[in-house]
Amino acid sequence: MIKVYVSKQSNYPISSPAIKNHLRGFLKDKGIVSDSEVTVAIVSDKKMLDIANKYMKDDKVHNVLSFSDSEVDKKFVYPPSGIMSLGEIVICYSQAVKEAKKENKLIKDKVNELVEHGALHLLGFHHE
Repeated sequence: MIKVYVSKQSNYPISSPAIKNHLRGFLKDKGIVSDSEVTVAIVSDKKMLDIANKYMKDDKVHNVLSFSDSEVDKKFVYPPSGIMSLGEIVICYSQAVKEAKKENKLIKDKVNELVEHGALHLLGFHHE
């Protein structure tokens, strides 16, 4: 079973259950079959800037960042709970809205695209 936890501000009109279902399907399509969990946080510009400053050492509002548990010092080959934590995907809602408008996409589709992008990073696929 793949558990997906979503954290977002209540004023962001995006469906947490839809994000969970989309990400579960995406991870299954990528071969994740063991018990695992991943967290998705939908955040403001200010929060994303704080995260970028702290972890990326830059002053940029990113559209998406992802952090595997190994990057945040939770290194278990066999986790005590038996559930492998893939990590966390952080999406800046306002950046997703801006990009969706620019690319003529629905906001939910852009958020799903960013969730997939972050998930690929958690699975070890990185930019060239």
